[in-house]
Amino acid sequence: MGRVIVAEGLTKRYGDKTAVSDATFTVQTGKVTGFLGPNGAGKSTTMRMIVGLDAPTAGRVAIDGRPYRSLRSPLTEVGALLDAKAVHTGRSARDHLRVMAATHGIPRRRVDEVIELAGLTSVAGRRAGKFSLGMGQRLGIASALLGDPHTLILDEPVNGLDPEGVRWVRGFVRALAAEGRTVLLSSHLMSEMAQTADHVIVLGRGRVLADASLDQLVRDWTQHAVTIASPRLTELAAALQGAGATVTATTPGAAEVGGLSAAAIGDLAAAHGIPLHALTETTGSLEDAYMALTADAVEYTSKDLS
Repeated sequence: MGRVIVAEGLTKRYGDKTAVSDATFTVQTGKVTGFLGPNGAGKSTTMRMIVGLDAPTAGRVAIDGRPYRSLRSPLTEVGALLDAKAVHTGRSARDHLRVMAATHGIPRRRVDEVIELAGLTSVAGRRAGKFSLGMGQRLGIASALLGDPHTLILDEPVNGLDPEGVRWVRGFVRALAAEGRTVLLSSHLMSEMAQTADHVIVLGRGRVLADASLDQLVRDWTQHAVTIASPRLTELAAALQGAGATVTATTPGAAEVGGLSAAAIGDLAAAHGIPLHALTETTGSLEDAYMALTADAVEYTSKDLS
């Protein structure tokens, strides 16, 4: 069901400013792909090029081998939320969706379905110009879902949503990916992305900095450590160092070990008959990995007041 999105050497310049530079990546079907990057990294520009709103200066991007502009029925193939404010403020939510549906021959019952799905039933008759930020986001999501598309491209869809709405978006996009659809999702909320994405593409200053599974990204860009505690720590530390590990004492009877997995440490302790009172393996978070990866690609930085 899904449509693979493939970008090859995608470049966009505005005068002497390069917004996206030689970006090559693949958004796979059946997965939620997180699209991350600092402000000004080129994420929104890239999304606009995918759906034909901006023409690339160089390179190409295709959905299932075809440019967006060649799709016969765009709403039923690609649903996009790029600007939740891109609605006629004088129209009701229902009328906005009905106008969109009419362009593709989508039945009115589908309008009612997405209104209910997005939690807009109680405000469907209200003018969109009176909507809060969160309600506007829900209308934008309803618009993206209107054609029951194979591919979803969502730029900051949880912006302005309350916790219930954020949780709904997370569960919904994961369910769509599980059905075999393609989902490209941008967000600045790292904790939320960590719970939602399977794969991550990171942009920095218009270039692709990473294109990997979420787990691989965290492994590659964060510190991995194992904390141990033992009543015979000195003896255990010597055995671990003999096996090539680094051991750093933290508190009496406890230490942090680098260079060996928790399983290897447990096996070594057992082989020496040394009791372990604690054996905890820790890795960094997606936020840690993101900060390390984009440290040199942030256009605007805040002053540290600590």
